[in-house]
Amino acid sequence: MVKSIWWFKTGSGVGSCLLTVQEVFVRPLDEFVSLWFTFGGGTKLIVDSGVVRPTLTVLPPSPEELQQGSATLVCLASGGSPSQWKLSWKVGGGSSTTSASHSLEVLGSDGRFSWSSTLNLPADQWKKVDSVTCEASLRGQSSVTQSLDPHSCSV
Repeated sequence: MVKSIWWFKTGSGVGSCLLTVQEVFVRPLDEFVSLWFTFGGGTKLIVDSGVVRPTLTVLPPSPEELQQGSATLVCLASGGSPSQWKLSWKVGGGSSTTSASHSLEVLGSDGRFSWSSTLNLPADQWKKVDSVTCEASLRGQSSVTQSLDPHSCSV
C-alpha cells in the first residue's frame, strides 16, 4: 500500500488530502525496473523497485576559465534511483550552496536517473582549498561522495 499526501490550493487557502493506492500492478521489465507516469497538472506517479546509488564524476574548471578569474566545477550523477537523490557541494570541508545550480533529473532508457550540479567559485578560492566534494544524498541512505583536489589537476 502506498500513501501520499497531496496539497492543493483553493480560493480560500491551502488544503490537503490523502491518496491511498491499494494495489499497483507492474509487469517486471528487469531487476531494476522503475516506471513512471505523469498525470495532468504536473502530478507524477513513480513505481520504483529499490534504491540504486548513483555514480559521481566531478569535472574541474578549464585552464582558460581559471585565467579569466573564475572556476566552474560540474558534478555528474548517473545511474541512480529513485529520482529524489539531491546533490550538494563541500568546499574545503564546509558546505557551499549559494553559488551552485542544479539540473532536473533525466530518466534513462534503463529506468535510472541522471542529474548534474554546477558550482561557481572565484579562481583564487579554487586554488587555495584542499578539496572540493560533490555529495549525493537520499533520506535514509548513506551518502555518495566524490572529491577533487585542485592541486592534483593540471592547469
